[in-house]
Order: sequence, then C-alpha cells, then structure tokens
Amino acid sequence: MRKLSKQQKRDIAAVAAKRDDDIDFSDIPEVVDWSRAEIGKFYRPPKKPVTIRLDVDVLKWLKGFGAGYQTRANLLLRHAMVSSGRRMGTEKSVIGMRKPSRRSHALS
Repeated sequence: MRKLSKQQKRDIAAVAAKRDDDIDFSDIPEVVDWSRAEIGKFYRPPKKPVTIRLDVDVLKWLKGFGAGYQTRANLLLRHAMVSSGRRMGTEKSVIGMRKPSRRSHALS
C-alpha cells in the first residue's frame, strides 16, 4: 500500500478533528438499500503461504467445485475456527488431532 502524502495526512487530520455534526453530508446520497452490499470486499486479511498435506479425496472434492479451491479451503477452516469459539493463541490445539508418537504407544 502506498504511503500517504503530507497533504493527504493534513486532510485526514482536519476531518478527524471535526465533530460529526460539523461534517456536511448533503452532497452524499443516503444508502437505504444494502441488499447488494458485499461483505469483506475491501478488507483482506494478510495471507501466509503454507504447505499442507491433504487426503486425495478431500483435495478432489475441493477442486470439484471449480477454480478457487484454496480460497474454499480457507473459508472452511475459518468457519471451523470461528465455530469452535476459541481464540487464536489461547489453546495448544483447536481439534487435538495430533498423531501419537510410537514411544507413547509403547508406554501405554
């Protein structure tokens, strides 16, 4: 993202210093119909490239819907994360499906 110029910073500071009542909105039409609004159109969370091993049938299923299988996988994982009700970084594992080591099998 480009850095703001000094003039842009001054303009933002001037608007931020005003009270809501002092801002003239007369030249902006009021939006009353939000039915065509797009959620998340402008906010894009930062992405990190990762390597993940998926079962062949899972990958085939994801790709079976057409282009965008990585986005689809991200949405499914995000839904699972939000549905779990746990915050990031507060638990060691969200699902706890870590494969036990051979040593732990021998001890139990």
